[in-house]
Amino acid sequence: MTPIVPALAGALVVAGLLGTVAGLRKVGPRPPAPTPRPRRRRAPRLDRRTWLLAAGGAVVGAAVAALTGWWVALIVVPAATAGLPVLLSAPTAGTSIARLEAMEEWTRSLSGVLTAGAGLEQALVATLRSAPEPIRPEVTRLAARLRARWSTEDAIRALAEDLDDATGDVIAANLLLATRRRGAGLASVLEGLAESVAADVRARREVEADRAKPRATARWVTLITVGVLTVLAVTGEYVAPYASGPGQLLLIALLALYVATLLWMRRMATGTPPARFIGRPTEGGVR
Repeated sequence: MTPIVPALAGALVVAGLLGTVAGLRKVGPRPPAPTPRPRRRRAPRLDRRTWLLAAGGAVVGAAVAALTGWWVALIVVPAATAGLPVLLSAPTAGTSIARLEAMEEWTRSLSGVLTAGAGLEQALVATLRSAPEPIRPEVTRLAARLRARWSTEDAIRALAEDLDDATGDVIAANLLLATRRRGAGLASVLEGLAESVAADVRARREVEADRAKPRATARWVTLITVGVLTVLAVTGEYVAPYASGPGQLLLIALLALYVATLLWMRRMATGTPPARFIGRPTEGGVR
C-alpha cells in the first residue's frame, strides 16, 4: 500500500498542473448555440365544473371530519373530488389534432385556389370563406391584415404567430418562399405539404390511441383502490392505525406519493410539442 500513495499523489499533482495550464489558455468566445423558439405557455384555468366538485368535496370532507374526527378529510376529500377527474382525464391532444386537420384542409383549399390562377394575396383572402372552424379566427386576421395593406411577408409571419404550431410554421415558410420567388409551382408544393400534414395527423391519432391504454388502466386501478379503502374504512379496522395524528400525516404522505405517480404518468403521456422556428413579425402594424 505504501508505494501506491506517492504514485496517486503524483498523478493528482500532474493532473492539477495540466488543468491549470488548460484553464489559463485564451479561448475565443463561443458562438451562441441556436435555441428553439419557446412556445407560448397558456396558464391552466379551472372550469366551473372543477370548482363545483371542489366545493362539494369540501362540504363532504367537513362532514366526515366532524363525524369521525379524521381532520385529514378536510384536505383529501376536496382534493380527490376535484383533482382525480383532471389527472385521469385525457389531455387536450384532440384539440391539437383538430387544428392540424384544419391546417391540412386550409392548405388544400389554398392550393386549389392557386391552381385556378389567382395570385397569392387574392388566394389567401379567398380562402376565408371556406376556412375550417378551428383556425377560422387566424385566417380571418390574415385576410384583415392583407386588406389593411400589410406586406404579404409580415401578414404570413403574423399568421404563423397566431397558429403557434410547428406545422403552421412549415406552411408559413412555404408561403414566405412563394412571396419572394413568385413561382408557378406553389400549388403543387402546398398539395404535397397537405399530404404530409395528413400523414402527421394519422400518426398522432395512433400515438394517442396507444397513450389512452395506460390512462384507462390507471383510471380503473384508482377507482378500485378508492372503493376498497372506503369499504375497509367503514367496515373494518384496517385503517385504524391512521386515525392518530402521526397516522394521518403518514396517510397524507402516501396519498401525495400516489398523486405524484399520476402526475408523472400524465406528463409522460402528454409528450412535448415540436419546437417552432418562425419568430414574431418585425414590421407592420400593431397586433
